Amino acid sequence: MKICNICHKVSATDQDHLDCIQKRSIELQDEDFKNSIPEKLSLSNNTENLGIEVKAILEHLSKTKDEKDEL
Repeated sequence: MKICNICHKVSATDQDHLDCIQKRSIELQDEDFKNSIPEKLSLSNNTENLGIEVKAILEHLSKTKDEKDEL
């Protein structure tokens, strides 16, 4: 028996729980996708066709990414 490194609960096997491993990989993939959105969408081109809400979301994502890059 071992403690799972992800959820910190007892694991019956000598490995982390499979569902914890899968959940972690999905979270990392989602984070990578979210970080790549501003790069895929050029904020300097064709923003006049976007709604105000979409522009605000894209600006927020790019600011969040820039703040993480500075750390």
